[in-house]
Amino acid sequence: MKILPNCKLVMIGDSITDCGRAQPVGEGLFDALGKGYVSLVDSLLGAGCPDLGIRVVNMGNSGDTVVNLKDRWQRDVLDLQPDWLSIMVGANDVWRQFDSPTRPEQAVQLEEYEAALHGLIARTQPAVKNLILLTPFYIESNRADLMRARMDEYGAVVKRLASHHGALLVDIQAAFDTALQTYYPATLSWDRVHPNQTGHMIIARAFLKAIDFAW
Repeated sequence: MKILPNCKLVMIGDSITDCGRAQPVGEGLFDALGKGYVSLVDSLLGAGCPDLGIRVVNMGNSGDTVVNLKDRWQRDVLDLQPDWLSIMVGANDVWRQFDSPTRPEQAVQLEEYEAALHGLIARTQPAVKNLILLTPFYIESNRADLMRARMDEYGAVVKRLASHHGALLVDIQAAFDTALQTYYPATLSWDRVHPNQTGHMIIARAFLKAIDFAW
């Protein structure tokens, strides 16, 4: 597996990562890791590789854009001294363009998104063993849907940055697209953004496959 024994894995993002995690640091007993894909990743690593002792920390914050991540990066990433860092952000950067069109300052346009994410990666890479970038996603099979098409543009940025920086890429949109060959979007998410437990397992499974977890 790509992540070595006794490493600390910090996973940061928005509400999809947060899922009710403990504050200020999402680590510990019971539901400290939240009830989403981060908890599933931790549970499967613990069950499948108990000898590796991988430490998982959830630093997702509901409502965050990449700009919000930038504001809290020192405290919630660098100060935690992770060995590996997983980043999934972009849902709110795009969503605010559609659910709050009269408040454009709430959204993060594509150029600013790319510049901010690039800056965070460049700032962090010297301090970690590796980075894992997860594409943002929209649980909608119609690629002509306006929000789906926009989300794909932000996903393309993540792919480009992963290639440029040599980071590990997890294409979450592709994982959902495979599932949507069978499922209707509302089966996985009532708003096409926040997955149910099956949706969170789709994310966790794609993440674990990318780090060569042995099922």
